[in-house]
Amino acid sequence: MDHTGEQESLTRLLTTPSWLLSQSAAHAGRLVSDGFANIGARGYHYRILAALEELGPASQADLGRRGGIDRSDVVATLNELAAKNLVVRAPDPADRRRNVITLTPAGHRELRRMEKALAGVQDTLLAPLTPTERDQLTRLLGKLLAHHRQRH
Repeated sequence: MDHTGEQESLTRLLTTPSWLLSQSAAHAGRLVSDGFANIGARGYHYRILAALEELGPASQADLGRRGGIDRSDVVATLNELAAKNLVVRAPDPADRRRNVITLTPAGHRELRRMEKALAGVQDTLLAPLTPTERDQLTRLLGKLLAHHRQRH
């Protein structure tokens, strides 16, 4: 059986940035999911907690937009975080129709714990790269993402 065609196809794929990005993203997603699962957390938890720490108290809608999380998933995630006393949900004094979400001290501690797990995942994902290459890859991926977000 001639495998020349298969090798050509594989070589083509290995030189196609979109394929490389999608395969790397799928692998990264699995690593992140497993890393958070090992400590009883989820990626949505991290997105919400990190957004609250960076931006301060925010509405559910703002958290969803900033974290790229669907509205129904935001509600479910906030319910999980509130049940663990990681966030507090309170009526917005300026608009009683919406809630303002605030990070609790326990939420800050949980975010630190999640960041340690995420740092380990990054080390595993980027193991073959030097620190300079890691910085360069991060910068280039950020540039790509910023460009495509501006176009939408």
